[in-house]
Amino acid sequence: MKKTTGTDRSITSKWRPATRAVRAGTWRSEHGETSEALFLTSGYTYDDAATVAARFAGEAEGMTYSRLQNPTVAMLEERIAALEGAEACRVQATGMAAMTTALLCQLSAGDHVVAGRAAFGSCRWLVDNLLPKFGIETTVIDACDNAAWEAAVRPNTKVFFFETPANPTMDVVDLAFVCGLARSHGITSVVDNAFATAALQRPMEFGADVVAYSATKLMEGQGRVLAGAVCASKEWMDNVLLPFQRNTGPNLSPFNAWVVLKGLETLDLRARRQSENALEVARFVEGRVPTMLHPGLPSHPQHNLAMRQMDAAGPIFSFVLDGGRAQAHAVLDALQLIDISNNIGDSKSLLCHPASTTHANLGEEARAEMGVSEGMLRMNVGLEDPQDLIADLDQALARAGL
Repeated sequence: MKKTTGTDRSITSKWRPATRAVRAGTWRSEHGETSEALFLTSGYTYDDAATVAARFAGEAEGMTYSRLQNPTVAMLEERIAALEGAEACRVQATGMAAMTTALLCQLSAGDHVVAGRAAFGSCRWLVDNLLPKFGIETTVIDACDNAAWEAAVRPNTKVFFFETPANPTMDVVDLAFVCGLARSHGITSVVDNAFATAALQRPMEFGADVVAYSATKLMEGQGRVLAGAVCASKEWMDNVLLPFQRNTGPNLSPFNAWVVLKGLETLDLRARRQSENALEVARFVEGRVPTMLHPGLPSHPQHNLAMRQMDAAGPIFSFVLDGGRAQAHAVLDALQLIDISNNIGDSKSLLCHPASTTHANLGEEARAEMGVSEGMLRMNVGLEDPQDLIADLDQALARAGL
């Protein structure tokens, strides 16, 4: 494989994010293809025994097994790292594989984790259920409260774990403060950046150590495949994450990596257009519902912080109805254009009821603690004409009595 200028960091570091999303990490074979090649292979052959021995010993470059390296997967990893401004990236089979890997690779029995209470349901499950099974202590706090982070630190605290904006409450965490606090105590900060991606927010610019993704979402962008990614320094990746991933195998398939590569080519365009559409739709919805949660609106309590940290507020927002689950379901059942779906980041507009879908497994008490009420709906605004989306929401809200 021939590596192009897209693999030269001295060149790619000068490119802007939109260019990196299209060009960074590109390799080409002797055929000179313009589209990234898809390498569907589990293993590799070698010219002689000494070559394979040197590769397995880490003394020579080259592929050994697709659980460890694959050309298509490696191109995706280089591109995501370039977008994030990270030294290294490893991709995983799903977003939750990425979150699980980012945590378990660095934690042992007796360690302590501080996590934001507002989070995707499965991320909260990791904190509330999986980590304690291995003797890892956890404390859940209001991640918007800077004082709460300071108060939660213990001598054995090893990780801060949070999302910003958070799913589905749209809480915004002060990245510079929390990541700075973590570093001052020798704590590793792990930030879930799936709602924004590096197109709209780059946590490492604010001091984050590790940035994790469900690449299934906005990175891929069209609801086709599952994927996850973890970005960090090369030292942390090689010495902390890689041994865990090598031996547990949460790897991304080459085909899925190729699909995400294609999605990244339009990430900047989609993320910005969907953010514009979401803001237009949110302004309409805000005038019709009791509570609107969108960081891009001045009504959001952390609007100013969000605008300091993000280039745009993203395609996701939530709103809360006074009529509880019955009224929320009535809105969903009245939709004619917008799909009922629990995915996000898709180019199609989607609406879901978190309490009965993404956060159903947490239980009523945990949902109440997080602020996920029975009347909450979460919307992913896609690439349709926003006026058509507004018209559909207008009639659906009216049919639900709003």
